[in-house]
Amino acid sequence: MRPHLVDTAAELRSLARGAERAVVMTMGALHEGHAALVRAARERVGPEGQVVVTVFVNPLQFGAGEDLDRYPRTLEADLEVAGKEGADVVFAPSTAEVYPGGEPQVRISAGPMGAVLEGAFRPGHFDGVLTVVAKLLHLTAPDVAFFGQKDAQQLALVRRMVRDLNFPVEIVAVPTVREADGLALSSRNRYLGDAERTSSLALSRALRAGEEAVPRGPGAVLGAARQVLEAAAGQGLDVDYVALVDPEGFTEITDDVWRGDAVLAVAARAGTTRLIDNVPLHFGPPHPAQHLGESR
Repeated sequence: MRPHLVDTAAELRSLARGAERAVVMTMGALHEGHAALVRAARERVGPEGQVVVTVFVNPLQFGAGEDLDRYPRTLEADLEVAGKEGADVVFAPSTAEVYPGGEPQVRISAGPMGAVLEGAFRPGHFDGVLTVVAKLLHLTAPDVAFFGQKDAQQLALVRRMVRDLNFPVEIVAVPTVREADGLALSSRNRYLGDAERTSSLALSRALRAGEEAVPRGPGAVLGAARQVLEAAAGQGLDVDYVALVDPEGFTEITDDVWRGDAVLAVAARAGTTRLIDNVPLHFGPPHPAQHLGESR
C-alpha cells in the first residue's frame, strides 16, 4: 500500500497518529538497510500504531566538496519501498520547511564526541546531523525513533543528545544490513565501480578479522583489522581510520585488559567514494550481542 505523502509539518500534525508513533529518518534513496528500519518500526508499534518515514537530504551535514549535489533523490521509488515495508506516512519536507529562516544561526553542538573519528574527518558534520535530527523529532513528535547501527557514532550522539536535552523519545538501534559479499548497505555503494567494489570489501573483512580476535584482547583486535586494511592499501583503498572505541563516548580503548562493550569502526575511500562500517564487540564474560556474521 502506498503511504500517505506529506511535505509540511502542518499536514503531518493533521493526521491521526495512532496508539504509538515510530519515526525512521532517512535522506532517501531507500535500500534494504532502510527497509529493515521500517520493518522494525512496524513490528514495534503494531497495527494500531503509525510509522512515519522522513525523506530529507540535509544540507547542514555536507561539508565543502562533499556529494550534496549528486546525492541520489528517488522519492517515487522511496514511496514504494516505504509502503511495502509497512510505513503509513512519508514526510518529505522541502529545505524551506525544515529551515524556514534559511541556514539556522542556532544549532546543536555535538561536543567532544562529535570531534573524533568521523567528526575529525568531517568537521561540523555531526552538528548538522544533530540539528536536523532535533528538528525532525520536534516536527514528527514520535514515541520511538529507529536508527541503524551502521552509523554507530551518529547513533551514540543521537542517544546522548536525547538524554542530555530531555527529548521524550526512545531511541532503538537496528543491526547493520549487508549485501551478500559483506559490504554494508549504503546509498553511496552505487558510486562504486567494479575495482572499487572489490577493494571496498576489505572493510568488512577487517571487521570480521577483528571480531575473531576478541578472545585475545583489544590490541589483537586492532592488529588483526589493521593487517587486513594494510594489505588492501595497495589495491585502491585509502584508509582514514580504524579504531576501537567505547560505544558510549566514542573514546578510544587503549587498555588491553578492557572489559565490556566496544565498537570497532573503520572509514576508507574506494576511489572517490567514502565508506564507513563498524561491528559491536564485547570483551569479557559473554552476553547476548549482535555480531557481524549475524547482522544480515
